[in-house]
Amino acid sequence: MQRRGHRRSDLFTSNPVPPMPLQKLQLSLQFGDIPYAARHRAALPRHAVTRAIRHALADDAEITVRIVGEEEGRELNKSYRKKDYATNVLTFDYAQEPVVMADLVLCAPVVAREAKEQGKTLAAHYAHLLVHGTLHAQGWDHETSEADAEEMEAYEIDILAELGIQNPYR
Repeated sequence: MQRRGHRRSDLFTSNPVPPMPLQKLQLSLQFGDIPYAARHRAALPRHAVTRAIRHALADDAEITVRIVGEEEGRELNKSYRKKDYATNVLTFDYAQEPVVMADLVLCAPVVAREAKEQGKTLAAHYAHLLVHGTLHAQGWDHETSEADAEEMEAYEIDILAELGIQNPYR
């Protein structure tokens, strides 16, 4: 599978390569009708959302991040993926070049539930899902093969390490 992303694992070798400059991002951050909105807004300050997404970008981007409740998340997943449940993140990618254009929809109740079950902070789990969704917007896909899944997971781990977030798959 061809991907436009780049591996940053060289940062963790004995001969580190200087990090690539971060890409430009035009961000729209939206909050739908969600329970415990203040908690989610506190976990998603604009600067943190921007930082997580920019670290996962290989090209400049225009991305909308929308935080939704369970009903809206379920309806979107049902309409677009034919799966009748709310999922943690949905990526709607419209263009990958010359500018990445995408919508990332994160379901607040699902994200909160997963963070609690996995013993993570809400902010760290959101950062992981923002990175994950941003990689999908650039053509990364973990459902095509085990090798693709392992490669995407390793890249997510590298990016999250740059952000000071521990491996989310432990």
